[in-house]
Amino acid sequence: MNNKSDSEIVGEVPVSGTARSSITLKVNGAEKRLEVAPWTTLLDALRECLDLTGTKKGCDHGQCGACTVLVEGRRINSCLTLAIMKDGAEVVTIEGVAKRDAIHPLQQAFIDHDAFQCGYCTPGQICSALGLMNEDRVKTADDIRELMSGNICRCGAYPNIVAAIQQAVQWSKWETQRATGE
Repeated sequence: MNNKSDSEIVGEVPVSGTARSSITLKVNGAEKRLEVAPWTTLLDALRECLDLTGTKKGCDHGQCGACTVLVEGRRINSCLTLAIMKDGAEVVTIEGVAKRDAIHPLQQAFIDHDAFQCGYCTPGQICSALGLMNEDRVKTADDIRELMSGNICRCGAYPNIVAAIQQAVQWSKWETQRATGE
């Protein structure tokens, strides 16, 4: 990672002889200014400019979900999104999910339920699950399976992923009730 101040350009996607666009993203709470070619995907900007390699490049066609990140709290496939389209947006990658020294309860649930095998899809699974929790549409395990259907796990850890998300949803509901006194 570059040691430049936030006001400086922190990364560039290498391109020769092409006009670049200057964009600013708030990534994992820090404002970053980038120079990118117009066709640079958000995925490539995150990985190549900012060295945030937790977000994976899987199919590069939006079919596997390995590249899922949160933009303004909503889950998106970063391989299908041009970086310049998200100028000024708040982006959360897997590197920004944990707070300080504590992992997020969803990450703990993935550990508790052994919801990963090779781990390649895990960052996208976790970001997608956080997004669906933000959507507040999960009522049943079938809802989870449907809402997570855009995230593929080649190892077949689906039952464990569903169990982990159920645990995190229950924790989130408990936290909300505790905070509001209901």
